[in-house]
Amino acid sequence: MATASASLPPFSCRFSPAIAELFSTLDCSLALSTYQAGKLILLSPKSDGTGFHQYLRTFDRPMGIAVSNHLLGVATRNRVEILANSPDLAPRYPTKPDTYDSLYIPRASFNTGHLDIHDLSFSDKGILAVNTLFSCIARIDTTHSFVPVWQPPFITELIPGDCCHLNGMALDDDGSPALVTALGESGSPQGWRKGLPNGGVLVDVKTGETLVDGLAMPHSPRIIDDSIWLLQSGEGTLCRFDRDSRRVLTVTALPGFARGFARCGDHAFIGISRLRPNHKFGHLPIAQLKPFCGVAIVHLPTGAIVGTLEFLTSCEEIYDVQAITGLGRPAIVRYDAPFCTSSLMLPGRTFLSEPSERE
Repeated sequence: MATASASLPPFSCRFSPAIAELFSTLDCSLALSTYQAGKLILLSPKSDGTGFHQYLRTFDRPMGIAVSNHLLGVATRNRVEILANSPDLAPRYPTKPDTYDSLYIPRASFNTGHLDIHDLSFSDKGILAVNTLFSCIARIDTTHSFVPVWQPPFITELIPGDCCHLNGMALDDDGSPALVTALGESGSPQGWRKGLPNGGVLVDVKTGETLVDGLAMPHSPRIIDDSIWLLQSGEGTLCRFDRDSRRVLTVTALPGFARGFARCGDHAFIGISRLRPNHKFGHLPIAQLKPFCGVAIVHLPTGAIVGTLEFLTSCEEIYDVQAITGLGRPAIVRYDAPFCTSSLMLPGRTFLSEPSERE
């Protein structure tokens, strides 16, 4: 394991023994967003099981990540960026030929304006986003900054006020929004702040019912095998909501501000962040810990933390974590790279074109 040092390269990390092998067994890579560092990070295991390949690409304040089939979506400060994977073009990537098995190439950019988008998902109903500024679930389209899809009952008017700090969204099996998390039940601008640290709620989208309140900054709700899971970031816990008792049960304590939750098989990959030195949430329970920044890996059936990956330099906060399965070593092309404009993707075929000179 490496040790923290000012002499280490950017985004140096250390990790528990055998977790690279676990990634390989699960056939899994991870996509992490860190708006603090302005990066999307792809982590994939080395074939010999000794460590990880790390691929970084700069985005403007990346937050929510969406993964579906061959698509990758990223919510940034003012846009939602959509990239498509072309495994056929990956070996021809000029900076490192015959290195990657998959290559995400920019294909669409939606200029949404600054909506403070948090979670992002592909669904049968289009690209869905948690629009935190307007306290609603929104659909991203080609005509508007956003199309409102749903808002909590306590939001009576769509205004750009971040009233409840809506942040997390879980989809059900048919791709419809099922659950959301928010930091408070407020309909007034910035009203959620008055309820910190225990004013958070889990809300049923279909009924509008608040399933449970009094949560410590809930994030990242997920539905796994008909069970409801979520993170309480303010106390650093992975939790499960029991439908019968209507209580939130702590599954395991996590080593920091927990936000971002990806499931692969029986394991959960959970983003862990440090608190900023003069952070306004310094009164939270986790402020008493010495949290790291990185990923904690939890075995869901037992709740045991089976490993961690910790960034030693450059990265202090993680927002989202998404699992990408079936790709051994993915990479991302910059939208302004010559390869982006010369790579042509057709249904079932790919080409690399050369720009022609006009006389």
